[in-house]
Amino acid sequence: MEILTNTDVREAAQIILSKTELRPSIACICGSGMGNLVDILEDSFTIPYADVPNFPVSTVPGHVGQLVFGNYKGKCCVFLQGRTHLYEGYAPNKIVFPVRVLRAIGVDILIITNAAGALNETYKTGDLVIVKDHINIPGFCTCNPLVGITDESMGDRFPAMSDAYDAELRTLARKTATALDIDHHEGVYAALCGPNFETIAEARMFKILGADLVGMSTASEVVAARQIGLRCCVVSLVTNCVTMDYKSQEKASHNEVIEVGQSRASDFQKLISNLIGSVTATSRKNSKSNVYSSNGHMSTFSDLQI
Repeated sequence: MEILTNTDVREAAQIILSKTELRPSIACICGSGMGNLVDILEDSFTIPYADVPNFPVSTVPGHVGQLVFGNYKGKCCVFLQGRTHLYEGYAPNKIVFPVRVLRAIGVDILIITNAAGALNETYKTGDLVIVKDHINIPGFCTCNPLVGITDESMGDRFPAMSDAYDAELRTLARKTATALDIDHHEGVYAALCGPNFETIAEARMFKILGADLVGMSTASEVVAARQIGLRCCVVSLVTNCVTMDYKSQEKASHNEVIEVGQSRASDFQKLISNLIGSVTATSRKNSKSNVYSSNGHMSTFSDLQI
């Protein structure tokens, strides 16, 4: 298994920050069919993932594969236009590498979006769900981004996950959705490996376990983000209602996921943009971006050579 270290994170951070003077405090990962979220940014600047050492490149339709920097209502942001997944063959440590680099370039708040199937029968296609917790199914089988050689500079090896989904940000997201008159819920997300959609028996099991949604991403990103101190807010778009009846003729498809994502783009963009406009990034002693230092502590990026 490929182990990406503190040195790899620092190298990627150097490359990214040498290409732009923008220093974001808020980041957003765009889920399937949600790449147009970047349209809210002013004076945007893009860096392809392929130009950043060790960045995994997305191979899935609906995931462009680039960092988009810009400003929104005076706040500097970076959007990850596309993500990678376990089913693409990447190791968990590789999938969360971009999250660790985000922290290294100074990001404090991470907003994650995804497309998900609804297990909760009160949800309908097109609804938005603010995630309050997750069930990381691959993590039960050692498929966890924290597994492997310990690098203390990456954070606590045994991070608590009881507060993985920031309560303050969840409350703000709910209030924002209500103010915008957008149908929404709060629920639990079950993460699978994929790429196949779940069987009826699996779907029924996840529902018994307490899951409201099911998808193929997000949990590993949140685990890594919490380990390194990022505050997380996750918003899912219900792109299909999961089949749990053997008599049903309904079948899930990736095309449906993309189509629903595009059809709900306007409301999703309104929610994310207003959420970004309302959040307050964690204060710092100085405004310089932070990166992991070679001795395991945080240092300012200006201490590194570009």
